[in-house]
Amino acid sequence: MPGLVWWVLCVGRPPRDHVVFVWNTTELAVAAGHSIDTGRWVAGLGELMQAIAGRFGRVETRRTAGRMLTGLLSELPVKNCWTLAEYAGDPSPDAMQHLLSRAVWDEDGIRDDLRDYVYTGLGVGGVLVVDETGDLKKGEQTVGVQRQYTGTAGRIENAQVAVYLAYTTPIGHAFIDRELYLPKSWTTDPDRCASAGIPAGIGFATKPVLAKEMIIRALDAGLVAPWVTGDEVYGGDSLLRGELETRGIGYVLAVGCDHRVDTGLGRMRADAAAATVHHREWRALSPGDGVKGPRLFDWARITLDDEQTGEYRWLLIRRNRRTRELAFYRCYAPDPTPFKTLVEVAGSRWSIEENFQTGKNLTGLDQHQVRRWTSWRRWTILVMLAHAFLTIHAAEHTRTPEETTKVIALTRNEIRHLIATTIGQRCHDLAHRLHWSNWRRQHQHRARTSHYQRRTDPEP
Repeated sequence: MPGLVWWVLCVGRPPRDHVVFVWNTTELAVAAGHSIDTGRWVAGLGELMQAIAGRFGRVETRRTAGRMLTGLLSELPVKNCWTLAEYAGDPSPDAMQHLLSRAVWDEDGIRDDLRDYVYTGLGVGGVLVVDETGDLKKGEQTVGVQRQYTGTAGRIENAQVAVYLAYTTPIGHAFIDRELYLPKSWTTDPDRCASAGIPAGIGFATKPVLAKEMIIRALDAGLVAPWVTGDEVYGGDSLLRGELETRGIGYVLAVGCDHRVDTGLGRMRADAAAATVHHREWRALSPGDGVKGPRLFDWARITLDDEQTGEYRWLLIRRNRRTRELAFYRCYAPDPTPFKTLVEVAGSRWSIEENFQTGKNLTGLDQHQVRRWTSWRRWTILVMLAHAFLTIHAAEHTRTPEETTKVIALTRNEIRHLIATTIGQRCHDLAHRLHWSNWRRQHQHRARTSHYQRRTDPEP
């Protein structure tokens, strides 16, 4: 039974009497479609755990990571060490908290394994997409938190911001790397950094610098991606653009309307350059299909350099067909590039936004309750691994023509639902539930007593 093999691999012991596995894959296949192979998912999860097994210093640590990974693939509404430990059958969250904070394992090595896993599963020749996201936080002790702008809220909020790198191909897209953004309010305060466990050598780095480090790391590891795309934060950085040009990597990076470019008419703002485009030069193209079909915009491009030099640079302009609103992209390619290719690369940037949404909703990317540097890095890499697992198996089903199956391809959301039903659907007995109720209330009592005592103690 493949499920039992996977269980022993991750947990190290056969399931107890009160653990129920749903293995009737025949009934599931009839209900959901003949192309669904739930046994493949079970085997795939076991293979993934085997691939990263050497990154852990102790077998107990690996087993805890396996239980946490399974919990991240569950349908728990909130995912943190408490809820994941109860779901896994642990008597307390101590093992999972230890996994994130003090256990010996190589999270950077698993990051490399994750990149290889995604690259192998989605294929060569994809697009690297970079963007940042924020997690709203309270207080001042969580690593990297301060009042800063985050697109998550659309305004300045107390938040923790991180830059993510995703790999996108026509059959799927997933995260392959991330770096936490540390504001200067942190990097100029050594005591605060030490309290959060930030290594002494970590200094201030802008978001484009973090993006460049991750892109270089991926390319140096052998990942073949001819294009990079990102929003205005990254398009406006000349050092990032220069590094990509030096490596011969094409890019389509968004820039602001006030971004200055050199055209045949001289140096001018991007919006001024757009005003020189003749109405016959606009072309109606879709950068990719959305949920409801093609997303048509009007596009134009202006050559920025003489193509006789062997380098190709353009200003790509997108115009909304209804509102007439303009968006601008700085483009480079080492070879002549069809207009439609630039449009498709520009459109691939939406994929990382979908990754943020599914990463947070499906695998708990923003639900961590950790404060320190190491714990944050370990939580995010495990979440990205769970997210990639869903992506790779969803990609396998995109190759099945809808005309023959009469159903759409399996989505990451649907696969997570089926996985939660198929593997690890645990029906704990009442004693386990009562134990956790008692444990939570004891912990909350200690916390409340401590808070009350601190507020009532006289000031020194």
